[in-house]
Amino acid sequence: MLAKQWIKNARDIMTRIEDTQMDNIRLAAEAMADTIECGRWVHTFGCGHATLPIEEMYPRIGGFVGFHPMIELPLTFFTRITGEMGVHQFIFLERVEGYGKEIMKGYDFDKRDIMWLFSHTGINNVNIDIALEAKKRDMKVIVFGSAAEARGRKSRHSCGRTIFELADIVVDTCTPLEDASVPLKNHKDKIGPVSTMAFVTCVWMTITTVAEILADRGVKLYIHPSHNVPGNESARERLDEALAEYKRRITGV
Repeated sequence: MLAKQWIKNARDIMTRIEDTQMDNIRLAAEAMADTIECGRWVHTFGCGHATLPIEEMYPRIGGFVGFHPMIELPLTFFTRITGEMGVHQFIFLERVEGYGKEIMKGYDFDKRDIMWLFSHTGINNVNIDIALEAKKRDMKVIVFGSAAEARGRKSRHSCGRTIFELADIVVDTCTPLEDASVPLKNHKDKIGPVSTMAFVTCVWMTITTVAEILADRGVKLYIHPSHNVPGNESARERLDEALAEYKRRITGV
């Protein structure tokens, strides 16, 4: 059954992540904990389906204040497919050098901030622009993606470097470069991509480690509670408190 083949592929990847990436996840989490503890931001950015791990982490039940999503609408998950904001436009835009530089102009940054980037292949220009601009601002750059599989791939950017080569810390999602993992008879292309599952696995392994580090330091976390569970009457109050803290930080008060 192809369903069982896909889930085996997914489990194998999760096992490889656990076996090979724990040290890098810890390094990333320690850097993020330092940033959040001092009241600054871990900015998160990706294109296409690499925005899904960003949407998964914050705002999200079980997530907490400190992660700032930078999701550019023309580069995010698209449901119209063709026509306005379709797949053709997205593929063009993620390869436009200079677009990321313009995106960065819309935000305020601090050298204590971190830029957390998600890119499966690491070769497209918008992500590389963002990494370059972050480094110009003396920010630490952390990249999650299929780093080992992408090794040797030529960057599309004039700087000649991939996003993995620009990173201070890399966590390898251990996924095949083609992403789709299940062969289908009578077809050239595989089905069953695994990169989103791997991204989300790495995200929660990292964020739970960040939370553990901060809790051990005695830092209060503003966590989004499960506000739909019967009997959890104070959850809305805690949610309002978390959103108020987010607003306070984002406005610089």
